[in-house]
Amino acid sequence: MFTLAGFAASNYYNVVKLALLEKGVPFEEQLAWIGQTDPAASPVGKVPYAITEHGPISESTVILEYLEARYPERPLLPADPYQAAKVRELLRYIELHLELVARNLYPEAFFGGQVSDRLKARTKPQLEKHIAGFARLARFSPFVAGDQFTLADCAAAMHLPLVASCSKIIHGADLLAELPVKDYLRRMGERPTVQQVNADRKTNTEAMLARMKAKTAS
Repeated sequence: MFTLAGFAASNYYNVVKLALLEKGVPFEEQLAWIGQTDPAASPVGKVPYAITEHGPISESTVILEYLEARYPERPLLPADPYQAAKVRELLRYIELHLELVARNLYPEAFFGGQVSDRLKARTKPQLEKHIAGFARLARFSPFVAGDQFTLADCAAAMHLPLVASCSKIIHGADLLAELPVKDYLRRMGERPTVQQVNADRKTNTEAMLARMKAKTAS
């Protein structure tokens, strides 16, 4: 049985979870908070990681590639090599140039911390530039890479809401607002798989915040 380890408040965990649900792969979930991960499975203590019949795998994108190769019955990559590469390009772009830049703002946007004015000032033009690049790649017709649900949608459905929310909270405007992201996310939210992931994320986020509060109080 495939086991997905980590916690459902993590958007990277949820990217893999959404792919598993969309592909119909049976799996188990193993709760592993940061600081409680298995070093043999996740060498630097990150989540998610997977336990497979062959052994452990870390890094969400690598896990997605493994799932495509191991369970090809319901593919989330196009058969055409070029189109598959374009899906991978979008996935990496969303992760590296949107989510990881916006992540600098998460401590203040979502967790009650503070981010320096200098970091905020540096992050906004980065996001604006990268969103303009994303607009040239994304199609939203109706899915982010075209007419079929792909791995790029697993990333977009989980990461784009955070990018939009934190930019609105920190910079006073949703920097994705000029793109059809809102309608896209509404469509994604109608999928039972996305609904399940979001419901589990909400429950686990509440548990994570309670855990953080308890640790701070102690």
